[in-house]
Amino acid sequence: MNLYEHTFAALEGGSLPLDRFRNQPILLVNTASECGFTPQYAALQRLHADYHRSGLVVIGIPCNDFGEQEPGSAEDIARFVREEWGVTFPMTAKYSVIGRGSHPLFRELVEQWGSDILPRWNFHKYLFDRRGQLVEHWPSATPPDDPTLLHTLGRNLQSWSL
Repeated sequence: MNLYEHTFAALEGGSLPLDRFRNQPILLVNTASECGFTPQYAALQRLHADYHRSGLVVIGIPCNDFGEQEPGSAEDIARFVREEWGVTFPMTAKYSVIGRGSHPLFRELVEQWGSDILPRWNFHKYLFDRRGQLVEHWPSATPPDDPTLLHTLGRNLQSWSL
């Protein structure tokens, strides 16, 4: 599987080809505006701010699959993440991440790693290296500033020279 072969629609219009971030590590997160984990946006934004110069790209993927906790339009979501959480990292349009209608990236993850790789709720995190290969993934309850996640990120950033 190669992450950079996938394209998403961008939240505020246009396309968001992941190839645009080739040779950069990417942290993909399925997000939701009305979830108990929504405050993780603050830590995701800090990760983006702290590691962006080292090449890390954080990408949010709004998702309404779990508890219908992302019911708003693209405009609603964009306004919410910008005004409530100060999000400046890229966000995709709303996508499904489970089931037949899921984005092809998630179907490909299942093909390679099995269904246990899929999110069980909002704010599941996937870290990909600069070659587009999966390094690690963490469940929703693991916050973006969790020491284990930060250790994995920091350990790998050293090998992610641009």
